[in-house]
Amino acid sequence: MKNPVVLIVGREITEPTGVRGPAFGIGRTYAHAITRAGGIPIILPPIIDLHDQLKTLLSRCDAIVLHGGGDIDPKHYGQSPSTPALYGINANHDEIEIAVARHALANDIPMLAICRGLQVVNVAHGGSLIQDLGTDDHRQKYHSVDLTPDSKLAQAVGATRAEACHSFHHQAVDAVGHGFVVVGTATDGTIEAIESTTATWCVAVQWHPEDSAATDQQQQNLFNTLIKVSQ
Repeated sequence: MKNPVVLIVGREITEPTGVRGPAFGIGRTYAHAITRAGGIPIILPPIIDLHDQLKTLLSRCDAIVLHGGGDIDPKHYGQSPSTPALYGINANHDEIEIAVARHALANDIPMLAICRGLQVVNVAHGGSLIQDLGTDDHRQKYHSVDLTPDSKLAQAVGATRAEACHSFHHQAVDAVGHGFVVVGTATDGTIEAIESTTATWCVAVQWHPEDSAATDQQQQNLFNTLIKVSQ
């Protein structure tokens, strides 16, 4: 059985260590979770000039992970900035990731979208976001998430409740994107997960499973399932 190649869209890093000048990179915990599951992580740098090559690049990958980061420019969901809480907006990240999310779904490439990644997937398919929740209840907090029975997410986690989800976000899904359904909510009603109704496996979570996947089997199961459906 092959080891699937998993593409992760990288981030621009302005102050790297051990590299002369700006660099591209990904969070180590994402790569480790993918590797534990049997996948081979590779980085796609967020370079606009690669946009026209995405079809070719993605055809060489078996799965995709969209990971966390700064906020999406509200223009991508038909709004203007409405809060000073917006941070980390990067046009290169937005353009490349939205294009990757659309291509992955159109070509049925298995995808796990995490935190900002969930928001990218939602916006890429016509959804919108709450620009700021106005509370710190989802910043650096562990909380449970109730999952829809029989959803792909619940099947992956192995339960109808993910018990300890590391939450680190100030935004959330507002209008759900076309072809997606809500499959996870926090106790306060915040949407914490959506998934595609048409793709073989396209699951998006608002929390960070990679943060605790090394010690929490429920969280690692998300990466394990992504790799399994990609083989």
